Amino acid sequence: MRLENKVALISGGARGMGAVEAKLFAKEGAKVIIGDMLEAEGHQVEAEINEAGGECFFVPLDVSDEGAWERAVNEAVSRYGKLDILVNNAGIYRANTVEDTSSAEWDQVMDVNAKGVFLGIRYAIPAMRKAGGGSIVNISSVAGLAGSKRTSAYNASKGAVRLLTKSTALQYASEGIRANSVHPGTIETPMTEGFLADAEQREDRMNRTPLGRLGRPEDVAYGALYLASDEASFVTGSELVIDGGRMAE
Repeated sequence: MRLENKVALISGGARGMGAVEAKLFAKEGAKVIIGDMLEAEGHQVEAEINEAGGECFFVPLDVSDEGAWERAVNEAVSRYGKLDILVNNAGIYRANTVEDTSSAEWDQVMDVNAKGVFLGIRYAIPAMRKAGGGSIVNISSVAGLAGSKRTSAYNASKGAVRLLTKSTALQYASEGIRANSVHPGTIETPMTEGFLADAEQREDRMNRTPLGRLGRPEDVAYGALYLASDEASFVTGSELVIDGGRMAE
């Protein structure tokens, strides 16, 4: 198994990509902690993993709350003795131009998508240092690589994740702690179901994807699995684009 004897903390693990990542990581031998604000859904994923023979527990986690991150990491270390893997998966999506983005909306998006990643890294690093190393996988987006006519705060937040990942990789490489970012294209998840319900938007996104389909959560989960595993022991500060070829154009 690719993550045998590893301990992984995944934010936003109650649904969508985070839930699929949690199930895959557990299947590959990791002890998984999922953090989310969606408690009922989080406990459901926890139960499904444990019933399937994996090992998982749920912790309430508002990623913009420093104390919540401290409690989540402490719980992981208390329960399993270490932390090897952090997947900063939690995120929110808002689509507005610069002029239509309110200060409150900007703050909300940056608090979850950028500050949440920063806090996760900040609290995971000491635990990984004690474990002798680790892997940080930050879920960014193709919106962190290129601009968009539809989004402003979201692009800014995902771009911040991209460069924070590189800084983290450089700062902690000597301690055996790796950091990489994943940049999905359009993935069918609960977060995207709102705008994908619009037939015109759905067709537009499919037409702009060379492979001719939208992404599935599993597509991203397998990329995160690779980066989390020892197979990627020489990979840090990198960007893994999982977008069906869209950014190649």
